[in-house]
Amino acid sequence: MSMSTYVTGFAPPEGTWQKMKAVWDACGAADIPVPESVISFFGGEPPDSAGVEIKLPVREWHGEGEAGYELDVASIPPQVQVIRFYNSW
Repeated sequence: MSMSTYVTGFAPPEGTWQKMKAVWDACGAADIPVPESVISFFGGEPPDSAGVEIKLPVREWHGEGEAGYELDVASIPPQVQVIRFYNSW
């Protein structure tokens, strides 16, 4: 089993995110399917309380016996308030 590392940003859960989350929750409470447009808005995953996921321009970095990612902080969109670094197996 291999491990993958990811870096992603999040904008605060405001406006449209809150409305879509309300639809998601109402459908769950009513035990009815969530509309495809709402599923797509959340990228096919349950809503993340961190907010709207925003892809960040990271690039792989390799050194002698080292590997990781680089993120040019000047390229982070201004609405991003949280950056998540995580591993997945």
